[in-house]
This record gives sequence, structure tokens and C-alpha cells, in this order.
Amino acid sequence: MKRKMNYQVQPRDAVALRTVPASQVQQEIKNFRRALDSYPARVAKDPGVNFQQHLCSFFATTGDDRRAHRSRRQ
Repeated sequence: MKRKMNYQVQPRDAVALRTVPASQVQQEIKNFRRALDSYPARVAKDPGVNFQQHLCSFFATTGDDRRAHRSRRQ
């Protein structure tokens, strides 16, 4: 006789959702589109780069720019 196991997710197991400002989402979309548009030229210069590496370079630059901007404001 097979016994069916029912599991319920407890609150401690739930993933906390994080609210992201719309401006940040829009910036991430712009970065993704820029990465798509510029990927062919990047591959021509560096054939070993994959799209994920290329995309990450956009977000790394953006993060550095944000930190620099924040430090100038303080």
C-alpha cells in the first residue's frame, strides 16, 4: 500500500520577496538590450566570450558607477 505524502510550506521556508524600484528594473532592461545589441561586435573582438559574461560586464560597470555616484553625494 502506497502512502501519499502531503507537505505544506511553513512560513520559515518561504522566500522573502524584495521590492525593486521601477527605475532599477528599467535600467536593468536597458542594460540587457544594450548587451544584446553590442554582443556581435564583442564576439568579433573576443570570440571566447559568451553572452552571460558580456551581460555581466554591463551590470558590473553599472554597479561601480552607482557606488561612485553614492560616494560623491556623501
